[in-house]
Amino acid sequence: MCYRKTLTFATLGTTSELENLLVVASVSKTLTESGTRNLNADSIPLSESVVLQILQRNSIHTSEKIDFFKWASLRPNYKHSPNTYSQIFRVVCRSGCLQEIRPLLILMKEDNVVIDSATFKLLLDSFIKSGKFDSALEILDDMEELGTSLSPYMYNSIVVALVRKNQVGLGLSMFFKLLEASNGDGAFIPDALACNELFVALRKADMRVEFKKVFEKLREKKGFGLDTWGYNICIHAFGCWGDLGTSLKLFKEMKENDSGSGPDLCTYNSLIRVLCAVGKVKDALIVWEELKGSGHEPDAVSYRTIIQGCCKTYRIDDATRIFSEMQYNGFRPDTVVYNSLLDGLFKARKMTEACQLFEKMVQDGVRASCWSYNILIDGLFRNGRAVAAYTLFCDLKKKGQFVDGVTYSIVILHLCKEGQLEGALELVEEMEARGFVVDLVTITSLLIGFHKQGRWDWTERLMKHIRDGSLVLNVLRWRTEMEASMRGPHSRKKDLTPMFPFKGDFSEIMSFISSSPANPGEDSDLVSEGKVQFDGTSSINANHWSSSPYMDQLVDQIGSTNQSLKFSVSRGQRVQEKGVGSFDIDMVNTFLSIFLAKGKLSLACKLFEIFTAVGLDPVSYTYNSMMTSFVKKGYFNEAWGILHEMGENLCPADIATYNVLIQGLGKMGRADLASAVLDQLMKQGGYLDIVMYNTLINALGKAGRIDEANQLFEQMRTCGINPDIFTFNILIEVHSKAGRVKEAYKFLKMMLDAGCSPNHVTDTTLDFLEKEIDRLRYQKASIKWNKKDDVT
Repeated sequence: MCYRKTLTFATLGTTSELENLLVVASVSKTLTESGTRNLNADSIPLSESVVLQILQRNSIHTSEKIDFFKWASLRPNYKHSPNTYSQIFRVVCRSGCLQEIRPLLILMKEDNVVIDSATFKLLLDSFIKSGKFDSALEILDDMEELGTSLSPYMYNSIVVALVRKNQVGLGLSMFFKLLEASNGDGAFIPDALACNELFVALRKADMRVEFKKVFEKLREKKGFGLDTWGYNICIHAFGCWGDLGTSLKLFKEMKENDSGSGPDLCTYNSLIRVLCAVGKVKDALIVWEELKGSGHEPDAVSYRTIIQGCCKTYRIDDATRIFSEMQYNGFRPDTVVYNSLLDGLFKARKMTEACQLFEKMVQDGVRASCWSYNILIDGLFRNGRAVAAYTLFCDLKKKGQFVDGVTYSIVILHLCKEGQLEGALELVEEMEARGFVVDLVTITSLLIGFHKQGRWDWTERLMKHIRDGSLVLNVLRWRTEMEASMRGPHSRKKDLTPMFPFKGDFSEIMSFISSSPANPGEDSDLVSEGKVQFDGTSSINANHWSSSPYMDQLVDQIGSTNQSLKFSVSRGQRVQEKGVGSFDIDMVNTFLSIFLAKGKLSLACKLFEIFTAVGLDPVSYTYNSMMTSFVKKGYFNEAWGILHEMGENLCPADIATYNVLIQGLGKMGRADLASAVLDQLMKQGGYLDIVMYNTLINALGKAGRIDEANQLFEQMRTCGINPDIFTFNILIEVHSKAGRVKEAYKFLKMMLDAGCSPNHVTDTTLDFLEKEIDRLRYQKASIKWNKKDDVT
């Protein structure tokens, strides 16, 4: 024991250090046992060293340290130094007692003490990490008040705080200040966290111009490089905004980067999502195969992304194959995956397979959501099983679950289509009683139904059913103002001016939709030409040692993206569902549907002209509605003018636009151009739905190109889409009129075997087929009779 004391005294060296140690030990013991109430101010010699040692003791609780710090500040012969304030702030931040920071800052100001910028940055970071962004910004005011200079590195924390507080504009301004501070020798540059946080915020806010400006500014900075997270954010953002070329270039840059920020699983997932979003699902499938050979294993997100992309573009067989692969590899599909595949199967008219999938979903213990049942009900309605859909809807209502406002809207829409307005209005009343909001989609469906049956007076009943009638009143007010505008006088200046000016004619369609170099994979379809195999290998200009040879090919094929007519995978919607911002165009689309359904093309044109004149921007649905009516009336030049206007206004064409184009070319007898348009559509990332197949088969069949129509029918079945009653009616008709009676009868048998119930069109076609069979029998009998006469 004596030896240990001797060693301790020798180590301490001086009497003052020994006294401080004894004071610290005594104070620590008192604080631990009874807090500050038993501390004797007269007997404790306080100094900066003593306070710092007490604050650094791990045996003392944080609350006791704070109490001691405040107790010491009240002593007449002692004043805290910047070091002791910095230490107490470290203690508070480390323990998470951030509520104590503000009182301590007030105390520090009263003592006229200023801590260093590093301590302020610690406070900033602590508030940011805890999500207290207002408090973090108050720290900046404190620094300005105390005259503490902001080092450039502190801007990083400020940018993060502002961005996370949704003050993106202010954060962007602060970010550019940080860039200005880094000019010159390049010693100060933004850190990766601040850049990535800003990128994410700008992407979520859809601030494309600002995003690109920040991206370009950073690329100009020497010594700055994106990390893996930054690359992934930019690849996803540019891809979602349609700039596939930049996304692919960034991917190539990641591969060639020596800093270690190479492509990871998230990179591949982002690229697959981007390719699917722009309709390049064929390319996405090849990248999917390259992912599996790149050293990364697909995760649940990878499977979900590629399955959703396949289902949206009617690649049902591919989606089903990958779904099975997902289960085989031990991943349990979630509700989102099941919903995507369920929706795809119904759209492809694979109703039996869809119902079996839903049963499997329940058996596997995957919880079905409201959206699952909405897909099921809508799919049954669209596939001619209205009774089953309505029965399911009623059963769900009785159970009191899996029914929401969208469910009611789906059923009301289909009731209106069938002319059952009484039942639709009853559902609106029931919908309100259950507390669901009657939205604009539901109201416009009812309005179209009222007009079809000439029951516009029923809008009063609609107002009685809806408790919050403000939306209905806005619709009625809009209609009144619209009718007043349409009764107004014409502008004589425009009497002789074409509404949709055009150059050339509709037969020049190919020079328009392929007027500029295509995106990767468009002009040269490597897959269809056999130059790139499905496993990602290439026979030309490919680096066989690369982990992603097909991606390398896509990067090399990047061309101009300024096409006259861009294709969008997303279908145009009558109601945009964007609240007040889209109300006017939603109503224009609704009344266009009403006028055009009644054949009132002149009224539709005037409505279009009035609202575009006041600055309203039409959307794809608006243009498609107008173009469809012009094509049906045989006004091909006007339809051609609308197509030109879509290109000039950068309004993307969807699958409905191409359906109209092919329908128009078919009516003009230009089936050759229809096939060329189809090829261009596929190169632009388009796909064929059942309507497109029917349109093309009809165009080819009526042009006498029966064999091509049959090939298209087989392609339709091969890709996983089941033909419907319209498909069979077209095939029976074109084969009957071409005198190919046996093949017409074959399609009739296929239709019955597929469970398609004949309609009135089928009956008319069968009457013609029967007459054709009788004619051929009579012709055959006449030939035999003539031969007998010749013999005799």
